[in-house]
Amino acid sequence: MEPLSFQEYICSLDPATLPRILRICSGVYFQGSVYEISGNECCLSTGDLLKVMAVALQKVICEDTETGQTTELPSTFKGLFQPAPAPGPYPTLRGPFLERGRQQGLTLHQVLGRWDGRPQPLLCPTIGPHALLLHPVYEVHAAMHLRRDVVKIPSTLEVDVEDVTEEAQHVHFARPLLLSEVLGMEEVLPAEAEILEGPAGPAVFVSAWVPRLQRGQRLQLHGRSRAWRVLASAPSSSRHFLLSSAYQGRFRRRPRQFTGVQELAAGLQPGRRLCVVVTQDCEGRGDGVPPLGVGDRLEAQGLQGEGPSTRLLCHRHSGEEEEEEGEELLLPLDLGGGFVEEMRDSKKYGLAELLEGQALPCEVRVVAPDPGLERDVLGALPALRLEARLDQPFLVGSFCERPEEGFEIPPRWLDLSLLLSEEPVHPQAPCTRCSRVEELTEAFYYRLLAQLPGSRAPPPPRPPKPAQAGTGPGGRHPSASGPPVPSAPPVSTRPAPPPLPLPARPRLSTPNQYGRRGPRSNAGTESNSAEHDYETVDDNIQKTIHKMQAIFPF
Repeated sequence: MEPLSFQEYICSLDPATLPRILRICSGVYFQGSVYEISGNECCLSTGDLLKVMAVALQKVICEDTETGQTTELPSTFKGLFQPAPAPGPYPTLRGPFLERGRQQGLTLHQVLGRWDGRPQPLLCPTIGPHALLLHPVYEVHAAMHLRRDVVKIPSTLEVDVEDVTEEAQHVHFARPLLLSEVLGMEEVLPAEAEILEGPAGPAVFVSAWVPRLQRGQRLQLHGRSRAWRVLASAPSSSRHFLLSSAYQGRFRRRPRQFTGVQELAAGLQPGRRLCVVVTQDCEGRGDGVPPLGVGDRLEAQGLQGEGPSTRLLCHRHSGEEEEEEGEELLLPLDLGGGFVEEMRDSKKYGLAELLEGQALPCEVRVVAPDPGLERDVLGALPALRLEARLDQPFLVGSFCERPEEGFEIPPRWLDLSLLLSEEPVHPQAPCTRCSRVEELTEAFYYRLLAQLPGSRAPPPPRPPKPAQAGTGPGGRHPSASGPPVPSAPPVSTRPAPPPLPLPARPRLSTPNQYGRRGPRSNAGTESNSAEHDYETVDDNIQKTIHKMQAIFPF
């Protein structure tokens, strides 16, 4: 067929013949880029193929032939139309159309259904006495090559099209998929795929295979992973991990530490004994609370009472043997102190075995690394905190050039767009090595921790707050009047002092009247020292100064 304008073709299209395949004959817009306005496709390039699936009437623009004014008619318009004589260049209409129109009138949809795509003058008493021209606007739903979704194209887009349905029956419109969609299509796996668009958003894993997930990379998708995961972190550092249930390392439990009786009560687990050793002296109180000394052995047994009077019932052993006589203590929950769990378990556990008898979170240490890993990063950590079990679905994949080195990717966290291969899949080599430990980025760890049920995740560490410009000693502005106010004496909960810089020749200093340390003064500093509150040098600072003196001798 000869090329037609898109509007003319769609207006004359019989919906019963759908689907139809069209080729764009002219109309390269915006340098061939793809733009969308309100969800509609508004850019098609010469040579593009469209598979028209459906056509929906959006509205009808009604033009008065005498005044030129236009109004929009909804698709539900109830008025009836009759043919009108066509003045000037407009063509005359046809016998059956004229006859039925003169006799009883036609609805809006009847008019459009008998239209050959060219404007026809009509009369509608509901609108006015003048002849009208109707310009329908359709929304065309079509499939295109390498488009995930059905595109929506307005029929008024100024492009010319050609119907190539007969000669393009063999054309396959490849539809990209998201990895999260493939997760629910296990019947198509295993399969080969090409990445069309890599993952977007912040990084999830600190792994060498993640940066290779780029456009053009070919993957082998082996299937869905049946493993579950455990979220873990290293208390001695800011590193965080996901451990697969396939991890073959061996763990040993580490004793828990508690600061205060309230934490000790929270550590009780049904059906399990909790024996601790006191690590910090605690003075008694007048309300019947006995003193606790370092080395005391306690067995926490349960809570008694309600409300503010709730207390933790403990049994204090007088000797090394638990069978020996002791005494019962009722400790208030607001009592401070330090306790460490008394543990006599030296057994080595696998991950699944450990979680069967141990509630999370818990602290462990890897005593035997996974023999299947070239380098088990967990074996070098002094402690590992297992925080929660996760059942997030993963897909097992590998790069086509090295199919035996696999990785497991979580599509809901790390999604990407890909195209499944239409060619038959060759027998794939099994993944003999697969990632069992993945290190998480710090940002994703805190985001994941906040999503856990019942979790009250701490915020990520913040950078130090910069000092405000224009302030003097003690945070006072130089223009402030009046004598400086000495700072309050430090309390035990104040943050640790910032690390000291390393000057070329460190010198000791004496406190000045602002509670800070400055150069030694010759103006009677010693005589006024009793009149002011001074900060004392912290033991840690003293140790740092001694180290500096050793590095930079006077």
